[in-house]
Amino acid sequence: MKLTRRHGGVAAAMMAAALAVTGCTTTSQGGGDGEGVPQELTYVPAFFPVSLDPHNFPAEEGTQVAAQQTLETLVTYNDGEAAPLLAESWEYSDDELTLTFDLREDVTFSDGSPFTAEDVKASLDRLIELDKALAPLFDQVTETRADDDHTFSIVTSEPLGTLLASMSLVFIGQADEMDDDAYWSAPIGTGPFVVEDYVADDHVTYSKNEDYWGDPATLDTLEMVNMPEVAGRITALETGEVDVVSSIPPDQVSGIEGQDGVEFIQDPGYLYYFIWFNNNEEPFDDVRVRQAMWHAVDIEGIVSDLYGDGAVPATAPIPQAAFGATDNGAYEYDPDRARELLEEAGYADGFQTSMQWPREGGPNIRSLGQAFISAWAEVGIEVEPLEKERAAWLEDFGSMNWDLNLQTNATATGDADFTLNRLYTCEADRLGYCNEEVDDLLGQARNSLDPDERLELYGQANEILWEEAPGIFPADLMNNVAYGSQVQGLELPPTNRPYFSTVSIGE
Repeated sequence: MKLTRRHGGVAAAMMAAALAVTGCTTTSQGGGDGEGVPQELTYVPAFFPVSLDPHNFPAEEGTQVAAQQTLETLVTYNDGEAAPLLAESWEYSDDELTLTFDLREDVTFSDGSPFTAEDVKASLDRLIELDKALAPLFDQVTETRADDDHTFSIVTSEPLGTLLASMSLVFIGQADEMDDDAYWSAPIGTGPFVVEDYVADDHVTYSKNEDYWGDPATLDTLEMVNMPEVAGRITALETGEVDVVSSIPPDQVSGIEGQDGVEFIQDPGYLYYFIWFNNNEEPFDDVRVRQAMWHAVDIEGIVSDLYGDGAVPATAPIPQAAFGATDNGAYEYDPDRARELLEEAGYADGFQTSMQWPREGGPNIRSLGQAFISAWAEVGIEVEPLEKERAAWLEDFGSMNWDLNLQTNATATGDADFTLNRLYTCEADRLGYCNEEVDDLLGQARNSLDPDERLELYGQANEILWEEAPGIFPADLMNNVAYGSQVQGLELPPTNRPYFSTVSIGE
């Protein structure tokens, strides 16, 4: 029998008292083939879901991880290649303006209702109409069409080579329930698990979908629990209270690796750090100032000191694991060159500014910010640190009420377009940066269905962004996950969003 933290620990306390009477143990750890072992797993995500609605919160990692256990997409996308999921196949029209999907005919939602093209249409339409972070990916969509129950088409104004990658983020719900808020508190999907209970800031509980159309899950119960404190997560893993913990901070990894009964995986992923300049404001409207602030910092040394093997210095404005990344080489650490550039720009005596970041916004974010601030002080730039609660930081960020902004970001689809076209075009206007040549290159790449051509175009765009430095790109972060040795079949995708349908618990 296994303890969980459900309902603020009350259930755990009651069960512990009962176990004291019966003499049962509370751990699921051990070894063997798992026969007869309760198939129950408790997972602590890095970010707990603020909602189970992936259309309304498409950029929230916690929401995406929670949703993908029960809701599915037409395709998956990895290493620049799409693979079937709810769609069996797809085909472009001769003019490359219509993408038609043939849907699986053996799929039902977990309540037994049939999955049809109307569900796909309603889901994509809702995501676009909500106009949240993913909506720009579909700007060129002119029509969505349920041709029949098992055929769905998307029409675009121009060829759209990113469409399959973007569709890997469109989770399919039930068309008839799409506008019901109650539905999104426990969405019914086609996936391997069913949401049984969701309590904000506490837990999400799933059961196995017994009628899943694909290979059924081995786990009978999956529970995601919220544990904000890193030390508490690690202790809970070591004692067997939880089975899996995502995103161990770099300074805690050494305490996890080599622990008896604990496994640790670390792989390249799509998450990275950037520091954006507000390119609308002086002095950051001058490329020489932006380049100077990059040359002033020993990024390789800082990344090594703060992250060890948990990150690598970035060499592109997107992580190297993403399709379309190129190696542009590191900015040379050269404080003398930084001072020269500042003098050329009219700031020989430096200047004062500020940098914001969200509290708990990423691994070692405060230390990273402070390391940059110390380096800038050496060349005469005084930067006020402004660490803010996430809600306040988000409000300032969205209204461009900042000078410098430090944060993590993820190339969620694994395709360069998701980051470059969404953030760095003149139309996007996310940080005041605008270069029509970059716009043209990214537009050509988006409209091409030729992967080799797209790689070449992204390489040219990356080179310009690297040279013009609309932001500083310090590090590509590694994904990691720690889990008890009783957990079998766990994989860590580059999205850092694990699926649990293939996971089981051994003895």
